[in-house]
Amino acid sequence: MKQIKLLIILLALSYSSSFAQQKKTVNPATQKMDNFISNLMSKMTVDEKIGQLNLPSSGDITTGQANSSDISKNIKAGQVGGLFNIKGVDRIRDVQKIAVENSRLKIPLLFGMDVIHGYNTVFPIPLGMSCTWDMEAVKKSARIAAIEASASGINWTFSPMVDISRDPRWGRISEGSGEDPYLGSQIAKAMVTGYQGRLQTNNEILACVKHYALYGAAEAGRDYNTVDMSRVRMYNEYLPPYKAAVDAGSASIMASFNEVEGIPATGSKWLMTDVLRNQWGFKGFVVTDYTGIPEMIEHGMGDLQTVSALALNAGIDMDMVGNGFLGTLKKSLAEKKVTISQINNACRLILEAKYKLGLFTDPYKFCDATRAEKEVFTPENRAVARNVAAKSFVLLKNNNNVLPLKKTGTIGLIGPLSDNTANMYGTWSVAALLDKSVTVLQGLKNALGTNAKILMSRGSNFLADSALEHRYVNVHNPTYKHDSRSEADMIKEALDVAKKSDVIVAVIGEGSEFSGESSSVSNIEIPETQKNLLKELAKTGKPIVLVLFTGRPLALKWEQENIPAILNVWFPGSEAGNAIADVLFGDVNPSGKLSTTFPQNVGQIPLYYSHKNTGRPLAEGKWFEKFRSNYLDVSNDPLYPFGFGLSYTTFSYSDIKLSSTILKPGQQITATVTLTNTGKFVGEEVVQMYTRDLVGSITRPVKELKGFLKISLKPGESKTATFTISEETLKFYNSNLKFIAEPGDFKVFVGTNSRDVKEANFKLVK
Repeated sequence: MKQIKLLIILLALSYSSSFAQQKKTVNPATQKMDNFISNLMSKMTVDEKIGQLNLPSSGDITTGQANSSDISKNIKAGQVGGLFNIKGVDRIRDVQKIAVENSRLKIPLLFGMDVIHGYNTVFPIPLGMSCTWDMEAVKKSARIAAIEASASGINWTFSPMVDISRDPRWGRISEGSGEDPYLGSQIAKAMVTGYQGRLQTNNEILACVKHYALYGAAEAGRDYNTVDMSRVRMYNEYLPPYKAAVDAGSASIMASFNEVEGIPATGSKWLMTDVLRNQWGFKGFVVTDYTGIPEMIEHGMGDLQTVSALALNAGIDMDMVGNGFLGTLKKSLAEKKVTISQINNACRLILEAKYKLGLFTDPYKFCDATRAEKEVFTPENRAVARNVAAKSFVLLKNNNNVLPLKKTGTIGLIGPLSDNTANMYGTWSVAALLDKSVTVLQGLKNALGTNAKILMSRGSNFLADSALEHRYVNVHNPTYKHDSRSEADMIKEALDVAKKSDVIVAVIGEGSEFSGESSSVSNIEIPETQKNLLKELAKTGKPIVLVLFTGRPLALKWEQENIPAILNVWFPGSEAGNAIADVLFGDVNPSGKLSTTFPQNVGQIPLYYSHKNTGRPLAEGKWFEKFRSNYLDVSNDPLYPFGFGLSYTTFSYSDIKLSSTILKPGQQITATVTLTNTGKFVGEEVVQMYTRDLVGSITRPVKELKGFLKISLKPGESKTATFTISEETLKFYNSNLKFIAEPGDFKVFVGTNSRDVKEANFKLVK
């Protein structure tokens, strides 16, 4: 008995010592924040706590009239946690003043906005940005966006969007980083870091990773549509970028519109609590997308009270615009459909975000009116935007070295995007200065001066049908008007210009709002009226450069077969024309690589490089073979593979040299190639490494991106590219969702894109 008592005492002492040690290691700053928030919450009523979970739109608040706006009475009553869609230091200061001077507990507001690819200085759309494969450029773009947005009073951005998408019909593919989980994860980390920094200064803002989860896999590429996939596919292919953003410290997450496993994401406890918080350890707050809670009514999940309780129980902390939390949670609390601890937890997370931003110390921290003049749309920021835009361009074709162009002779500039300021930006450019972008015409003029002559013709509208075009084109666009002339008359004018020109630069493709939210399409070819123009220009026999504007991969089979040079510029942003001129005239050598596969036609979708083999695979490079997995009418091949992009120079790759063909746990092997610039221009090449697990407990992709390096070389220069492969590199989620690497045979591939690679073999042994 004495021995048992002694053991109990020793265990108690050990526990006490351990507890004391834990108390000693608690971060004092965290403890200070916890104490502050606990003290504040002890004073809050249930209504005020629920009020912190309410995120309405600002409505039409003008400077000096905030106090009389419809939203002001709710702010005074402590029923608003934040606002979005309001910008400008004066307006935000007016609204913040109501919260901190006229509400009972003086709790400051968050101010959010869709700062997606820049603020006043607009960078390429995210899909274009991803084609830089340059994480420093990506991070820098987010840093500048945060600086400019915060100078306008904004302290929270609904970005980055990290949804993997393999369906170019989906309009929001333009907002993401393409089809690959590894590349998407690297970009997610860079964006979060760029926006947030350490959340210390008044130019670092909260990031909000969206749309959690799987939104990019909507059926038929139709926005807001159902998503259904196995958990193995989720964990291996679609969830990694969200997790990467969480690991990078993202302050907030936005729930997606789509359903997952039969439950709208906004009401999915498995997504919001089991995975996000319990598995990944997310510590921030979760906000719905716009009206995400009431939209669950149409999904068939119940009335507003029911779906609001469902969302809170799932792990949603903030209700964007839906008015479900504010209007029903107190009733649900009384009926024991939700608990006070759930409301407290959500409220605490919102207050923590405000504390970390420093708003309790200085609610006007982001309201320095002097910053905007010195820090927004500056020459320095625009220079970065110009450089990044040029890096994002992908040279898809350049027969007979049509590019780069000479700065002499006569250039025929033809197409509806030739001189159109607003359509340089692309979708979700909510703070863009619509009349301040550099158009293609202006960029060419800036580059050429008096050295060459430019003749211009519009050539076509975006679409021949003016009513249909109105649906596609941003109705707020002040620089685009439908031309009432007939298609024949417009083409005739363009051909007159072409005849007088030495080279034709055809600037055609999509308008800014052809892609983005609620902009899904079933036809991914260049619009017919523009293609008709291009076909007539091709008949002239003049050299043609197609400068392609697009927010999605397009089916360009005819263009690839008939146009000598194609430069995909996506939507380049504020400095579009200057960046395009830089590349067209060879001042910058294009180095962009595709982050999405381009199909030959829409019927091949979804088409992506990291597919699985079937039991009857078609041999690579073959078409057609009966009783194999292929089509009767088109090969399985993409038009342009993932990772593809040409340069004005040429590069050669040596064979892969492995440091060992045996990889053991805890060890590493290296894969090295020598890259040589065999052409006449200085150039950058993105060297890409892929692996293949040849035998697995579940079927494995034919290739998976595992690393990349961007290397600059002078003509004749060689450099080595070295990649490290460890057991960690080879891990995947098996059928039990365990993250493991299985011993066996592997291939490693290194090359210029996912198709054109060198390969070598190695084994993982245990």
